[in-house]
Amino acid sequence: MRSCWFWLVLLPTALLGGCAASPAPAPAAASPNAFLAHPLPGDGAALLPALQRKERVAPLRYRVIVLPGSGCAGMGAFAERYFAGLLHAQVLLLHKPGVAPEARTAPADCPHDFLRQDRLSAWLAHARAALRADARQRQGQPALPQLLVGISEGAELLPALAPEVPHLAGLILLSSSGLDPQESGALQARRLGREAEWQALGRARATALPDDALIQGRSLGYWRDLWHWPVAQPLTDGPWPVLQVWGADDSRVPAAAYERFAQRAARRPAALCAHRLDGADHGLQQPAADTDGVQQLWAWTEQWARAPRAGLCHPLQRRQASQETLDTF
Repeated sequence: MRSCWFWLVLLPTALLGGCAASPAPAPAAASPNAFLAHPLPGDGAALLPALQRKERVAPLRYRVIVLPGSGCAGMGAFAERYFAGLLHAQVLLLHKPGVAPEARTAPADCPHDFLRQDRLSAWLAHARAALRADARQRQGQPALPQLLVGISEGAELLPALAPEVPHLAGLILLSSSGLDPQESGALQARRLGREAEWQALGRARATALPDDALIQGRSLGYWRDLWHWPVAQPLTDGPWPVLQVWGADDSRVPAAAYERFAQRAARRPAALCAHRLDGADHGLQQPAADTDGVQQLWAWTEQWARAPRAGLCHPLQRRQASQETLDTF
């Protein structure tokens, strides 16, 4: 197994379903809530293996566009379950070129060809092309509010992609700190006592090695992108509401990173609502309470969709106000 502790432990990976080495068996028959293949053009001649699902319950009120976390596993095998709480939403789920939506390949087993091509700048170019194609396909259809959702690494692309989404109602960050990934990674390295190795990665960027050289389970081009990838400032300056949910027991992103971003973004021009789920891990699962934090998030999203003019943060703010009232008794 290649050395990739930074990828598996320090940097966020896909939230669920990425640990089995073999593809999940295909269902015998498509359910009414099934995600169907909806390929979209990427950058150049690439094709993004996107999936799309119609609303589970009428009426259709909004649309959700999702960028998954890192790795080469797809979300197709568990997408119905993961997005079950999005009742009145159409869901568009993007995947990187080279990722089979039903594959459940472990991060350490990703093919070398995929690793050499996988970097933030390439993913952004492909996602931007796909979103532009999606907008063209929807011309003439009734306008719907759209939410742009980033899971872990996927959230690092949201500020750059926001201008490509018509009728954008807000950004949702799942288990993503909001900081630049280099800064968040440095905080995680400090928490793990591995700052020297993180600094060595930084020095490797300045070498003459080619971008497709593999270091710590990722290409050198990936690390070169990451070291200067802007997230915090664009999120802070952006005009869109931001809803952020993270787990207090997240082993991949330290609480210090989430808290640092909250301090910086406190004066952003649009609403920011951040919610910490006590006892939840990087996948927003709360084992002690047997609670799925992802479905809690979708419940708040559904509440927003019933009265969108109140703002994306309104359901969460109302919940927090109710909790504060209860705490006074």
